[in-house]
Amino acid sequence: MLLKAENIHKIYNGEPLFSNICLQIDDLDRIGLIGANGCGKSTLLKILLGEILPDRETEEEGILVRGSKTSVGYLAQSAALDSEKTVWEEMLSVFSVLLETQEKMREAELQMQAGNMAIAEEYNRMTAWFEANDGYRIDVKIKTVLHGMGFTEPDFHRIVSSFSGGEKTRLAITRLLLESPNLLILDEPTNHLDFETIQWLEEYLQGYKGALLIVSHDRYFLDKLCTSVCEIERGKLTRYKGNYSAFTVQKAAAVERQEKEYALQQKEIAKLEDYVARNLVRASTTKSAQSRRKQLEKMERIEKPITHEKRASLRFSYEVEPPQEVLEVRDADISVGEGTDRKTLLEHISFVLRRGEKLGIVGVNGIGKSTFLKEILNVLPHQGLIRFNKNVKLAYFDQESTNLNPDNTVIDELHDRFPAMLDGEIRSILGQVRITGENVFKRISALSGGERARVCFALLMLENANVMLLDEPTNHIDLPMKEVLEEALDAYTGTLLFVSHDRYFLKRLATQILELTETGAVLHPFGFEQYLEEKAKAKALAAAAAQQAAVQAKPKAVISHRSKAQRSADAARRNRMKELENEIEQLDLRIAELEEQMTLPEVCTDYQKMHDVCEQLEQAKMRSEECFIELCELEES
Repeated sequence: MLLKAENIHKIYNGEPLFSNICLQIDDLDRIGLIGANGCGKSTLLKILLGEILPDRETEEEGILVRGSKTSVGYLAQSAALDSEKTVWEEMLSVFSVLLETQEKMREAELQMQAGNMAIAEEYNRMTAWFEANDGYRIDVKIKTVLHGMGFTEPDFHRIVSSFSGGEKTRLAITRLLLESPNLLILDEPTNHLDFETIQWLEEYLQGYKGALLIVSHDRYFLDKLCTSVCEIERGKLTRYKGNYSAFTVQKAAAVERQEKEYALQQKEIAKLEDYVARNLVRASTTKSAQSRRKQLEKMERIEKPITHEKRASLRFSYEVEPPQEVLEVRDADISVGEGTDRKTLLEHISFVLRRGEKLGIVGVNGIGKSTFLKEILNVLPHQGLIRFNKNVKLAYFDQESTNLNPDNTVIDELHDRFPAMLDGEIRSILGQVRITGENVFKRISALSGGERARVCFALLMLENANVMLLDEPTNHIDLPMKEVLEEALDAYTGTLLFVSHDRYFLKRLATQILELTETGAVLHPFGFEQYLEEKAKAKALAAAAAQQAAVQAKPKAVISHRSKAQRSADAARRNRMKELENEIEQLDLRIAELEEQMTLPEVCTDYQKMHDVCEQLEQAKMRSEECFIELCELEES
């Protein structure tokens, strides 16, 4: 047990934020913490960290117990390093104790060289501790994590404060990973990361030796990492076995079951109450009525199921059918700046977008994805041909909502765009995106990012466009709204061209992927999952080719006579390596099979089955790690 919280309460502005929350975190737990915006996720994290205290009325409440060897690392949403050290110096500071020990070892070596052998025992003790804590691999660890987080060798010598906000956040994650606490608490860790960095972080965390507690709206990230999901809803915390996909199935089944049980009990209560009311005053049936009244008093009442806030309802439609070929792009470029400062990021982009296709645009941060959308809209200048066909009606979603007038109220914004509409009609469409009551008179400038996005969705519905261009449409919205948007866009029969970092969104919607890289643009005529598979294959082939080239570049070793024992040992080593490779391959298949089982309804809804599958999965992953370590050692020897 690393951390245990019992009966945690918190009151905010006189209203209970959450109550009776119990949570235990054990070694190697992988917990996703989810809930609607404002439900108290970040507050709970701060209580677990001891930064704020829970509210207590009795000694049995607000109990926090931390294991004696528990070390906690925390990444807040707004975490960002801001230091005058270089990146390398900042990362080295994580290993200050090891480096101090290394310096003492060097001093001891000099003393022993001078003839002072009395220090030899202390030197051996320091050396053993230094080796046990991987002191000789400090540089390798730092470079591995920095490269994984997208930093290059020249970045190592830059001052931390010279980086952008997003880059500082990535440096904060890097430092935290190097600290290697046995409990890592991450609040929205993927916010400032691109695809490649997120994938690297996922792989790194999958092999992480400590426990993870992750707050995230990235459903793909939660699916890849979590073995349990904790949801805060209406002030209560409920824990579900499995990843996010398993959670959605279990949650739906639990709500349905509770609704049925509640309805049956209410029917029974009504029947008993009716009997008591009709028979209590009659002498012949008084005893029977009193018996039923006692039955009612003793009955353990089932809580009324949580009635969710009415979901938003989006529907995108159009009236004019466009031709088969909607958009042609030929030898277009992506450029930024003006005049002598104009810089070309990419050239020779060519593709054709056809009716009904849903094209997802992906690429690293800063490659020019949003700029390219604006060039397609003819808002920004460009080279080459970008041409829409006849009968195309466009609508555009701007991730920063810059197309909204900040001085307008919400209702006036829609009136300005659609002056023929009546107040009632506008209120109806705003009600579909859950902007109701007095909120329609809020100024655009006073809205949150999620509220502005909802206004934009209302406008998109009114546009009746047959081609929609969307720039990061899921950026500011919570999970329920993301699901509503995905359902609406999935049902939309028009053509979509969208930029997104949301892999779950891409997986569900994209029929093609346009990848923008520094070397050019590549159109992948298939969905996101196949795109990831193809990328993984290409990466593996490149690594194999690089390894082969490295082997060929090595000077040939001088053949020397080896003894029979040496030849026998080499043969045994090769055989063992083959055995390990086969076992790792079988374990990978077993892990994939178990992960697939976790999403099955019959497993998700059965606690014991889910527990057994999770246990088998953990054992398979641990064995795979053991085999991999042994294989690496044999390869090095």
